[in-house]
Amino acid sequence: MTDQASPAPRPHLIDKERTGVIDWSSGPRRFITLYLPLSIFVIVLLFPFYWMAITAIKPNGELLDYKNNNPFWVKSPTLENINKLLFQTDYPQWLLTTMTVATVATALSLFASVLAAYAIQRLKFKGSNYVGLAIYLAYLVPPSILFIPLATLIFQFGLYDSQLALILTYPTFLIPFCTWLLIGYFKSIPYELEECAMIDGATRLQTLWKITLPLALPGLISAGIFAFTLSWNEFIYALAFIQSAEKKTVPVAVLTQLVEGDVYHWGSLMAGALLGSIPVAILYSFFVDYYVASMTGAVKE
Repeated sequence: MTDQASPAPRPHLIDKERTGVIDWSSGPRRFITLYLPLSIFVIVLLFPFYWMAITAIKPNGELLDYKNNNPFWVKSPTLENINKLLFQTDYPQWLLTTMTVATVATALSLFASVLAAYAIQRLKFKGSNYVGLAIYLAYLVPPSILFIPLATLIFQFGLYDSQLALILTYPTFLIPFCTWLLIGYFKSIPYELEECAMIDGATRLQTLWKITLPLALPGLISAGIFAFTLSWNEFIYALAFIQSAEKKTVPVAVLTQLVEGDVYHWGSLMAGALLGSIPVAILYSFFVDYYVASMTGAVKE
């Protein structure tokens, strides 16, 4: 008696049982799992910039009359709001002040953070781990609590209403996080490289300058971007320590100088916010690769 081979199952019936009505390996699956989430993310991310852009070029008639005008579009674009911002206010001076304060505060914070992170991570003194944790916990202290004793010091040293008041107070919240970030990145650099340099006669500072810092460049750029962004957007200290209109930073000046009582100059406000966000966006676009690499190195350990 010969054995007869059983007929092979039909593939299309098996596929229908496994996949159901929709073939999840085709376009619908990619749309639901990839394109739809990305589209929602892009819309949520870019909508504030779109809203600021169209508001900045809208005439007051369209801004104040949404019944007869589409709030998401502009019919008669105008540059009146931008002209008022640039030529009828001190916005260029505000922008220059913000850039100066953010750059100098970032440089000071990076300098102090590199020394602190290297000492905590490489020198390994007693209690170094607790010191690193304490530095990070200092970053969690709200600025609304710190600015009261800082204001007392600012008045005592005669720095009120000057750029130095901001340059010297911003590191109080920049240094803790930058130090914590660099500690994590220094851990990813092999210590054997520094030992070889010191065997060849290099001092500790030479090792830091010529060996560790070049390898930690992505971490330095990431910490610098973080510090610069926080300095650029800081509001409480700039509001409390600066009084003169021409010395204010962009976040404070746009809000305080373009609001007159209960009158909000929305077009100029949005133009100022949009122009103020461009330098930070450009900074991120140039160094995004270093930023991602540094965050990977920081959390590796």
